[in-house]
Amino acid sequence: MLEGYRKGVFAMSYWGLMYQWWSPDPRGILPLDGLRASRSLRKSASHYRVSFDEDFDEVLAFCADPQRPGGWIDPGLEAAYRDLHRLGHAHSVEARDSEGGLAGGLFVVNIGGFVSGESMFHRARDASKVALIGLVERLRDSGQPVLLDTQWRTEHLASLGVVDVPRPHYLARLRQVIDLPDVW
Repeated sequence: MLEGYRKGVFAMSYWGLMYQWWSPDPRGILPLDGLRASRSLRKSASHYRVSFDEDFDEVLAFCADPQRPGGWIDPGLEAAYRDLHRLGHAHSVEARDSEGGLAGGLFVVNIGGFVSGESMFHRARDASKVALIGLVERLRDSGQPVLLDTQWRTEHLASLGVVDVPRPHYLARLRQVIDLPDVW
């Protein structure tokens, strides 16, 4: 899987029937200086605490829930992401409520200055968006160039600042950051 990410492709499954490598053109990315958080989202963020890698398995389980609409993480991919986490290449961002409960989150794959947002979930309003804000702030604080890949640009992600870039531009940017020190 890591070699696929290095080449600009990522795996998706059709629930154990088949795995495919994907390289969308255009590709969705979130420029770290392009994050858009509305006033109401920033206010909502004050109700959560963001943590990192405290609950990777639970975040992954929520993201892989087969009852989720559009779910694509089958047990094989779930095991692969757990392996990547053990190797230090997959990480979780958790949004916790006032009692410390997991309200939402996301997980990413990281190689050098490349970070791929794989999936996110929420159990409370704005919790996954707050996790994304926390991720962007952490990556900004790294002080090095980062490519934050969202794979596709959806309308929801576009409202947060995700933009489309042509594949050649994406691959050139990937080559610039992939061999940098890990930002995590």
